[in-house]
Amino acid sequence: MATVFGEGDLQTRLLGAVRQVMAVEDVTAGTAKDGFLVRFRGRLVIDSLEAYSRLEPAFAREDTTLLFRVEANRHVIAAAPGRITPRPSKPLPNIVLFILTLMSVVLAGALYAYQGPVDGTLPEILYGVLRSIPAGAPFALGLMAILLAHEFGHYFAARYHKTAVSLPYFLPFPGSTFGTMGAFEQLKEPPRNRRVLLDIGLAGPLAGLVVALPVLLIGLALSSIERLPASSAAAVGAGLEGNSLLYLAAKYAVTGELLPAPDSYGGVAPVVYWARYLLLGLPLPFGARDVILHPLAWAGWAGLLVTALNLIPAGQLDGGHLLYVLLGRRAARIVPFIVVALAGLGVVWSGWWLWAGLIFFLGRTHAQPLDEITPLDPRRRAFAILGLAIFVLVFTPVPLRIL
Repeated sequence: MATVFGEGDLQTRLLGAVRQVMAVEDVTAGTAKDGFLVRFRGRLVIDSLEAYSRLEPAFAREDTTLLFRVEANRHVIAAAPGRITPRPSKPLPNIVLFILTLMSVVLAGALYAYQGPVDGTLPEILYGVLRSIPAGAPFALGLMAILLAHEFGHYFAARYHKTAVSLPYFLPFPGSTFGTMGAFEQLKEPPRNRRVLLDIGLAGPLAGLVVALPVLLIGLALSSIERLPASSAAAVGAGLEGNSLLYLAAKYAVTGELLPAPDSYGGVAPVVYWARYLLLGLPLPFGARDVILHPLAWAGWAGLLVTALNLIPAGQLDGGHLLYVLLGRRAARIVPFIVVALAGLGVVWSGWWLWAGLIFFLGRTHAQPLDEITPLDPRRRAFAILGLAIFVLVFTPVPLRIL
C-alpha cells in the first residue's frame, strides 16, 4: 500500500521522477538513522543503467545520494541523506611512502644477494650489504615494477570510471623478506555499480600479472639449476620458495623440468607426488635438482605471491570484489569456508593463521556500490570467473619453507 505525503515534501518532489522508471508499489519515509530519507519499492520498467542515469540529477538537486537496492525480489530506490564530496588528494604522503618503500625493497634485494659472512662484525656486514646493492637491484626493480603496475591498474580503472580514488600508498617494511607490505588505494566514493567495481578490482591483479610473468620468465632464464642440500643437517637455515600451478608451469616452460626434481618418486605416482608437494610442500626435496633463483626471478615469484594474496576471495581484497560482483550479498556466506581453509593450511605454513584471523574479523565487509540492481554483463562475468581461476593458478599453499 502506498503512503501518501503532503504537497511540496521530498517524497512528492521525487515521486514524479521515480515513476518514469519504476512501477511504484509503496513509498516509505525515513530518517538519517534509517540510512534513507525516502524509499520507493516496486519494479523498474526500463534498463537499470538508464534508470540510474535519469534519476541521479533529480536526487542530486535534493542534496541526496541515489541508491539502487534489491529487497525480497523487489527493486528499491532510496534517497540517502547528503552527497559524497571527495576531498582533493595531497600527494606528498604518497611520494614519501613510495621513496621509503623503494629504499626498503632495495635493501631487501641487497640482503637476498648478500653472500658475505653472517657472523662478521657489524661494519663488515653493513659494508657487504652495501656492496650487494647492484646485484640485488634486479629484484628491487622487478618487484617495484610489478607493484606499480598492480596499484596503478586499480588507479587508472577508477579514474576511467570517474570514481574518486587516492594515489597508491606504498608500505615499507625494512628488513623483511620483500621489504614491503604492498600498497593500497583509498576509494573516496562508492563505485557506481557492480560493473565498475569489477573493473577497478580486477584491473590491479591483471596489470600486475602482465608484468610479473615476463619478469619471472626472464629471471628463470638467468637462474641456474643446482642440487639442493642432501640432508637437513647440510641445509640448516636454507629457504625454499613454494610452488603454485603457474610457477611450476613457468619453471617447466623455461627449463623443461618439473622442479624441484627428486631422484625418485619413492614408489608414488607422479601425479600424486606433485599434488601432495604443491599442497603440503612435502616431502622436503633434499638432494633434488632445483632452480636457484636469480634476483629477477625472485621478484617475479614474489609478484605471483602478491597477486594470489590479493585475489583471496574475501572482504575488501580484490578477490572479495570478484566474489561479491558474482554473488552479491551471498558472498558473505563463503567467508567462513575461506577462514577454515586458511586455518587448515596454517598447519603447513603458520602465516595462514594470521590471514585467517584478518579475514575472520574483516572479511565480512565489502565495497558496496551505489547501484546493486545492475547485473554484470556476460563479458564482465567471464572476466570475474577468469580472475578467480587466476587465483587458483597463482595460489601458493606453502609460500616459504625452511629446509
